[in-house]
Amino acid sequence: SFPAASGLAEMGAHWIHGPSPGNPVFCLASQYGLLGPEAAREENQQVEAGGHPPLPSVTYGSSGKVLNPKAVREARDLFYALLASTRAFQGSKEPPWPSVGQYVRAEIARTVPTMAGGQEDARRLQLAVLAACLKLECCISGTHSMDLVGLEPFGEYVSLPGLDCTFPGGYSSLAERLLSDLPEGTVLFNKAVRTIHWQGSFREEGDDGGRVFPVRVECEDGDVFLADHVIVTVPLGFLKERHQEFFQPPLPERKAQAIRNLGFGTNNKIFLEFEQPFWEPEQQLLEVVWEDESPLEEPDADLEANWFKKLIGFVVLQPPEQHGHVLCGFIAGKESEHMETLSDAEVLSAMTHVLRTMTGNPDLPAPRSVLRSRWHSAPYTRGSYSYVAVGSSGDDIDVLAQPLPEDPRDPRPLQLLFAGEATHRTFYSTTHGALLSGWREAERLNQLFQAPVPA
Repeated sequence: SFPAASGLAEMGAHWIHGPSPGNPVFCLASQYGLLGPEAAREENQQVEAGGHPPLPSVTYGSSGKVLNPKAVREARDLFYALLASTRAFQGSKEPPWPSVGQYVRAEIARTVPTMAGGQEDARRLQLAVLAACLKLECCISGTHSMDLVGLEPFGEYVSLPGLDCTFPGGYSSLAERLLSDLPEGTVLFNKAVRTIHWQGSFREEGDDGGRVFPVRVECEDGDVFLADHVIVTVPLGFLKERHQEFFQPPLPERKAQAIRNLGFGTNNKIFLEFEQPFWEPEQQLLEVVWEDESPLEEPDADLEANWFKKLIGFVVLQPPEQHGHVLCGFIAGKESEHMETLSDAEVLSAMTHVLRTMTGNPDLPAPRSVLRSRWHSAPYTRGSYSYVAVGSSGDDIDVLAQPLPEDPRDPRPLQLLFAGEATHRTFYSTTHGALLSGWREAERLNQLFQAPVPA
């Protein structure tokens, strides 16, 4: 959470996805009194949103008009029905297509003749809305294209019930509350790790007769920590780029292959602050549709000229009394990574162009400030979160989660344990998946410490 305008900008996790009793983030937040009264309502906890929260929305087209809500709804209903039908291929030995994107597009192509009663203009509009739906799904999945997301394993992901909610005091309020329960000095910040040496016999300097540790954690500032056990929670993007030199000896080939197989993409936010809102008070989502696009045509590959067309639209930060008049745009993939290379002025100019085009108002005042995330450029993340890519499966997630050394009879077990969202088979990409994975590894150590010592 980052101070911005008169409120907070969530640079990372935004919502509690599926705030209901099965979500440990929601349970902790409720226990600590960090949520608003709406989130606590039982009827809100029972809503099945399927990962797509129903916000009051308006859909703008590139012709500068608000699009017909009925036409938008019909196209969106078709898209969600197709997404739901992907679950039928879970466990299939021969899915009809390798990727979610290819399957959805093939089904759309099959449906085109009957779409919108055969009227050409209405059909073009529905295809444009479907193209926008695919971009939204890229943001949700954290991928450049749904053609990269494996069809067969896609249905393993589990969406929890509940209307997604935010933290009035920022998502960081949960981390701060958890931190306050720990003894002071337990957590060290700005301690970037260069290398984790394992399977060794390390002693404290000058302590020749002392205890021997199997793990030595070497920091970039030269500090060293010796340990029996290390829980590694670095993002999969970092592991993809650095695992070969980060671990000494290198990880076993099976685990290295799982790191290579799984997908990891970028989803960024662009916050725009306005003097006055141009949207209606009840609108919470401003969607953007480029009316000349179709999921059945290849998107324009010219990132420099068209990167902003990958933007799915803007969420209105609520409540305005706390945040001011702020829109939060979402953009995924290569276009999102290109955005990171631009200056604030260039991003502001592009966003102003998008909003003036969509509203049909060439005099719409430009935002007074811009703030954006840059998750791909960040050296210790190199993206946002994981997905199960074509050629990988949930088994790769389980392999990534397996502790080392692999031999259960090793006298020095659980030297390296692995947690983080990319290690949770059904909740990958979420904060609750990350939290549960941490608890899983803590419990693994608890079991080890409680085990009877061999006679």
